[in-house]
Amino acid sequence: MNDTTLKSIAKSLVPENYLALANDARLERDKEIKQLLEKRKLPASGWSDTMIEHFVRELALLDSNNFPTRCGVGEREGRVICDLVRRRHYNFSHGIGRSGNLTDAQPKAAGSTIMANLTNCLVRDWIRTIGIPTCAHATVIPLATGMTMMLVLRAIHSKRPSASYVLWSRVDQQSCFKSILAAGLRPIIIDSILASETRNQDDANSSFSTDLPEFVSKIKELGADRICCILSTTSCFAPRGSDDVIELAKLCQTYDIPHIVNNAYGLQSSYLTHQLAQGARVGRIDAFVQSTDKNLLVPVGGAIVAGFKSDTVEAVAKLYPGRASGTQSLDVLMTLLSLGKQGYERLTKERKETHAMLLEGMAKLAHAHGERILPCRNPISIAMSLTSFQGNSGRLEMIGSMLQKRGVSGCRVVNTEDSKTIDGNTFLRWGSHSSKSGVPYLTASAALGIEPHEVTSFLAKLDDVLRKYRMKYMGDDS
Repeated sequence: MNDTTLKSIAKSLVPENYLALANDARLERDKEIKQLLEKRKLPASGWSDTMIEHFVRELALLDSNNFPTRCGVGEREGRVICDLVRRRHYNFSHGIGRSGNLTDAQPKAAGSTIMANLTNCLVRDWIRTIGIPTCAHATVIPLATGMTMMLVLRAIHSKRPSASYVLWSRVDQQSCFKSILAAGLRPIIIDSILASETRNQDDANSSFSTDLPEFVSKIKELGADRICCILSTTSCFAPRGSDDVIELAKLCQTYDIPHIVNNAYGLQSSYLTHQLAQGARVGRIDAFVQSTDKNLLVPVGGAIVAGFKSDTVEAVAKLYPGRASGTQSLDVLMTLLSLGKQGYERLTKERKETHAMLLEGMAKLAHAHGERILPCRNPISIAMSLTSFQGNSGRLEMIGSMLQKRGVSGCRVVNTEDSKTIDGNTFLRWGSHSSKSGVPYLTASAALGIEPHEVTSFLAKLDDVLRKYRMKYMGDDS
């Protein structure tokens, strides 16, 4: 209701002073919405669910499928036959973008267009707030990270059509590597190196690092003009840590090669956002890609492409074929409004504290079982060796299965003996992130949203599993 409608309400229906109080509350809601639309910045404090739903429903009423006078004779009129589906999407059904551009306005869907564009503005403001103040542009893509990475690579390749190689710092997660193949480009796999933390070069105490000399060697061997881009990674499973994004950014600037960063779940870490900000300041980063579900705790299906200039991000939006689902943008919009700046700050603070708790607990558990925490500069994931559990009648993967039966998810067990071939490319010791690694391990992560009771429960279950594994497969009843 607006002022005109409220003034038309007869005093016989409600006392005037009561109506005045209700109107004051309405004006306060309208003020918050007006500030959001004008400033297009994340509110300091999160909105209530009632306020968010009010705002979203108001936007949906601007779409033609919700017009009281609608008379659709086209092939796509936003009709939804199942009421459950219609309510699940808050009456949005036209999607976002048009056939030629993901960010184009739709004549039938003014509300959806506002929703999508406002979401992108809030995402950019959020990224700036959490540690990357020079982020110039950000867009929510209604595809998961791997497919979004493929679009980014295609967008980069369109500007360098004669360049077919992607220099990729190895990380043993299939989606990023397969995105290179899906983009029709040729991956050049650059293995991680083991940088010893001790003078005696003991591999048992080594951590991974980016092989910068090998990158330089490949650039000189292939020629900079034949390289589409360098693809680095910040967030991944331990014992691999972040690539040296800053030095790679300098390298890309020196040789005029585009630099794409797989930042899958790196926005939740102040350390990783600092690496990106510094990399852009002293070198070149064309775009960084991250998942919406991992960084904003929404259902899987979306990713964010962000950059320090608008050109690459806009190129990705223009490359997207056809209209797109608006569900991911709506999920992100509602989540950001619910959290506000303070809510997200609280989540990241709790995550960091819980990570310290998990690291301390796993270190004590490792010591009790004659194992150790593998060294790596990884602010989210932790790896514990399983060396003393090798050489028995069981397989180390059984530890993972036993944990899963106890309700533990997300824990990886790697034996370093497996190899994997993807489209003719063989990865020795798959899961280890390096062909040189020989230490079996298990991982656990303290990602955004984790709670202390989950850490306590996990540590107790892990201790129980390791003891029972020794008893069953190693004859150790101590």
